[in-house]
Amino acid sequence: MKIGEVNAKVSIVAIAVVVTFSILLIYTYFLTGDQVYLVWGIPTILFLFFIPMALNYMSQSQYAELEPMYRAKARPVRIKMINEHMLGDLVKIEGLVERVYFQFLNRPQFLVADRSGEISVKMFTSPREKIVKGDVVEVYGQVMKRYIMGGDPVVNAIAITKINKIIETKTKSKEKSGD
Repeated sequence: MKIGEVNAKVSIVAIAVVVTFSILLIYTYFLTGDQVYLVWGIPTILFLFFIPMALNYMSQSQYAELEPMYRAKARPVRIKMINEHMLGDLVKIEGLVERVYFQFLNRPQFLVADRSGEISVKMFTSPREKIVKGDVVEVYGQVMKRYIMGGDPVVNAIAITKINKIIETKTKSKEKSGD
């Protein structure tokens, strides 16, 4: 659902919950005939649908407000350069999407690679455009640890967009050379 400039999305899990509870509500109503279930059930089901959409809208609009600042302050880096000493730094990376995880939850994680290496890129909201394996992307984000207290450095993305560029990765260059 497009609200202003933000395209709010509801995850498949939220839709499955709404469908499941709708079926249970209809079944219970026909089994008992008690209208109280409808009086309380229909608003509850609407809340189960609209609350995740509202949360997605709020996070996407917050990311949209932060994007110009990240574009202005982020420094371009190669993936291999990202290390623990860069925690908290704003970065811009370009690379090829090798894998996509958790897109159905509206919390996607991408494995992005360039010629120097690969890194995990996390987003805590859905990107503006659908990103799939094989897309060449430009990522603006902040370096953070994978887990709260530990783990390797990853990029917490504010913006990830497709670009028209050819990126060669380590695995592609090894395949070409025959190693």
